Amino acid sequence: MNLKLHDCFIAVHDHDEALAFYRDLLGLEVRNDVKYEGMRWTTVGPKDQPDVNIVLEPPAADPNAPPADRKAAKELLAKGLLRGVNFSTEDCDATFEKIRGGGGEVLQEPMDMPYGVRDCAFRDPSGNMIRFSQRKAYRSRGQALSDEPPPRQAP
Repeated sequence: MNLKLHDCFIAVHDHDEALAFYRDLLGLEVRNDVKYEGMRWTTVGPKDQPDVNIVLEPPAADPNAPPADRKAAKELLAKGLLRGVNFSTEDCDATFEKIRGGGGEVLQEPMDMPYGVRDCAFRDPSGNMIRFSQRKAYRSRGQALSDEPPPRQAP
């Protein structure tokens, strides 16, 4: 089976605020913007990944969702309890400074993680946690993360 990620969905309470974050601050391109029956779906994505889409949608976007479910989804979103996405970056620190400088709400400053990445986290305007990770190339048992390969041992 050959699977590839195509679409992921992020609940937003205000599409214009979301576009200011995802398009203007993060630099994602807008691929589609659809309004239907009082709802709106906006598709954005990285310019160099045309097959990967992030669909910005209202909480509980299913038109058949009961009112109680819509209310619960909006409350979870308002509390920041819904997860967003993780982006890969070549320079976590530069990405952090750009987003913080653009007004992004900081959740975590850049730090090296024990699972091989340096990452940071922000909240988007709707409260979703968005992470930015820089993969560290090498890790030796018991050693700190490094961009350098471990030294070769003699045969």
